[in-house]
Amino acid sequence: MTYTKYSISQLTSGAGLNQKVRVQGWVKSKRESKNVVFISLNDGSTIKNVQIVGDPEKLGETLLRTINSGASISASGILQTSHGKGQTVELAAENIIVDGEADPEIYPLQPKKHSLEFLREIAHFRPRSQTFGAVFRLRHAMIFAVHQFFNDRGFYNIHTPIITGSDAEGAGEMFRVTTLDPLNPPVNEAGGVDYSKDFFGKETNLTVSGQLEVEAFAQSMGLVYTFGPTFRAENSNTSRHLAEFWMIEPEMAWYDNNDNMDLAEAFLKYLVNYALDKCADDLEFLDKRDTQEEQQKPQHQRQELSLIDRLKFVSEHQFERITYTEAIEILKNSKPNKKKKFQFLIDAWGSDLKSEHERYLVEKHFKKPVIIYNYPKDIKAFYMRSNGDNTVAAMDVLFPGIGEVIGGSQREERLEYLQKRMKEMHIPEEELWWYLDLRKFGTITHSGFGLGFERLVQFVTGMNNIRDVIPFPRTPGSAEF
Repeated sequence: MTYTKYSISQLTSGAGLNQKVRVQGWVKSKRESKNVVFISLNDGSTIKNVQIVGDPEKLGETLLRTINSGASISASGILQTSHGKGQTVELAAENIIVDGEADPEIYPLQPKKHSLEFLREIAHFRPRSQTFGAVFRLRHAMIFAVHQFFNDRGFYNIHTPIITGSDAEGAGEMFRVTTLDPLNPPVNEAGGVDYSKDFFGKETNLTVSGQLEVEAFAQSMGLVYTFGPTFRAENSNTSRHLAEFWMIEPEMAWYDNNDNMDLAEAFLKYLVNYALDKCADDLEFLDKRDTQEEQQKPQHQRQELSLIDRLKFVSEHQFERITYTEAIEILKNSKPNKKKKFQFLIDAWGSDLKSEHERYLVEKHFKKPVIIYNYPKDIKAFYMRSNGDNTVAAMDVLFPGIGEVIGGSQREERLEYLQKRMKEMHIPEEELWWYLDLRKFGTITHSGFGLGFERLVQFVTGMNNIRDVIPFPRTPGSAEF
């Protein structure tokens, strides 16, 4: 007898009705009575389950004993309209094969509510849960949307090095890459480790950014972007930090900072609209979950908008653009600052804005996404273009709930200005000789920005901890799986 194989996503979308079908997946739950057995099955293609209905006598007691939560099965039968609550179709099983058993006494993902902390301990199973199935399907959708957005606009994707000899951010919190003997490394005349004897002949690290390298391609191919893994050895165990994460970094030739802000706004709106248009079922589930989570928080910590409303907040509003100086004046004169409600009070120009300040501007003052530009040079990176005063042509995009989601700038294209800034920040020219070469031969106005991909996925899914939007999080003291 021939059965046509379908995914559960296809079946719940209307395919295969009244036909002989075969479906495969993992058992979510089983209910059994004398005359009928109900098996809830999911294969990861959708948040929806398909119900398998069978005759216990025909299926057999021996088989049914092996069908438990977590077991993988192949079920064949007729797909029919269901009159049960919360489902449109069900599979009247004619045959079930257990592909892999799961001992109900020790299977860790039982059909009950589990804490996110517990699920991180079983990260190899958490995609089988409704929450993480939804999160990682949305993560995939955002990956696809990123590439589609840039491809449709004539950008080229560039793979930049993971191993690098430069610190693009100047932060110094980098993972060293070496083949030297840790117990007996070669020593130079000064008594330090002689990295000239190392694999690459110099000290190297895992990259914190592909920006500098992709800038080189922008000055040859015009519009380019990198989307790759980045690493930071920051010893932080907060809900906002990972040691390994993914960055999206476009660089655009002949773009000034206004063009840069235009692209950033269009990019974020495209991604949010893609999620709203293509991921409705997963977003509906996560929206309900987010609402339940918010209700458990103290009133003053709750977000005013639901998850879906926060996404629409971005897609339906033109982003407000203000200078850093304007932002400081608004914050200095705000009620939270005057009443000392901010954890970090704003008292002078030059202060580095924190998430609480960014969220106030977005959620309370303007009630729309905000782009702040022209920051003090002393709190920004060496490669940002000088405005001729004590500011640089930098810009940050701020979202509700999280604050900064994108950071970028017009890059300094003038050789003498770049050399001066590198000297001020004690960055040796010999380390970035090739970067300076780009300013010597055919230099141009150019700009770019960086979007931390996990930060985006957090916003789109409503997950509060960044460890819950990456498959296997890498954090201080934890490199499991």
